[in-house]
Amino acid sequence: MKEKYLFTSESVTEGHPDKVCDQISDAILDEIYKEDPSGRVACETMVTTGLAMVAGEITTSCYVDIPKVIRNTIKEIGYTSAEYGFDYLTCGVVTSIQGQSPDIAMGVDPGGAGDQGMMFGYACNETRELMPLPIILAHKLSRRLARIRKEERVDYLRPDGKSQVTVEYEGTRPVRVEAVVVSAHHSPRVKLNDLTDDIKELVIKEIIPPELMDNNTRIFVNPTGRFEIGGPHGDTGVTGRKIIVDTYGGVGSHGGGCFSGKDPTKVDRSASYMARYVAKNIVAAELAEECEVQFAYAIGVPEPVSVMINTFGTGKVSETDLCRLVREKFDLTPSGVIEKLKLRRPIYRRTAAYGHFGRDEEGFTWEEIDMADVLKGAAS
Repeated sequence: MKEKYLFTSESVTEGHPDKVCDQISDAILDEIYKEDPSGRVACETMVTTGLAMVAGEITTSCYVDIPKVIRNTIKEIGYTSAEYGFDYLTCGVVTSIQGQSPDIAMGVDPGGAGDQGMMFGYACNETRELMPLPIILAHKLSRRLARIRKEERVDYLRPDGKSQVTVEYEGTRPVRVEAVVVSAHHSPRVKLNDLTDDIKELVIKEIIPPELMDNNTRIFVNPTGRFEIGGPHGDTGVTGRKIIVDTYGGVGSHGGGCFSGKDPTKVDRSASYMARYVAKNIVAAELAEECEVQFAYAIGVPEPVSVMINTFGTGKVSETDLCRLVREKFDLTPSGVIEKLKLRRPIYRRTAAYGHFGRDEEGFTWEEIDMADVLKGAAS
């Protein structure tokens, strides 16, 4: 009998305070890339009640009105009223920006990695997106929650929110949803019973496939009872604190580096995108049912110091051969990654909410499977 176990992943809406920060940082990167695709950006954002602060290192030939970018991003997310404790018109904006360290630039300018570290990519065949089911469902719930707010399907929702999905597995196969949690930021006037009914009907039933739910599936809507104080008024937000939400929901390994606010010379971001691209193409080529890829870099050195592939016993060819194929068929230098994935474009704000992976959308080049046939042919 195959072993049964539960696995849980979470997602958050774009109005979650940490995600507000990720989007501001990436909006600044995008604004610079519209004029200066060679700009160097590493900026962090912090938000709290009535305040947004951006600090970091930026070297660019163009002018960007950073306070304007910050306020526009907050407005687009939905913080448009002082009643929320945080809004784009009245919040204070503080910036502290300096140029990139010349010591770092000395290694990056010739084409070397912008930092040391290890980056991971993952793919599996349990969903159409070649992603783990729990994180895909959690993201879809969060996006649906945001959608009904923006479409004014109900009149009491506010921008913050969270979702969480627990899936039961038999061996490696997902068989049912054990639990669903949705926490929705709301105005004081709504009754909990009305909110619960709306979320079940307009969000959960629209997203969770009915064949995955049964009478034992547990559903929790705003488990504490109320969620009136939310967003930066309820919690201080900081760039880079949702790295598991951003990636695979806890499946596989994580190198620890966040993505948002970093231009692609920072391998925390670009090499993680390339690792996903490689892993996804290996699975799409049916060379493995599950695949994790690790790259490691040294600052200033173009080629990765190591490449590791783990297929968790599902590989059709040896992991040694897969590593050799990956080194042969993919340019893993920072400049090669940037060119292959077309990363010097203003595409990053959209990545900063609802996950960087598993999205079939324009600009997410690391989700393409154009190398699957190449790998399959070379492996045979």
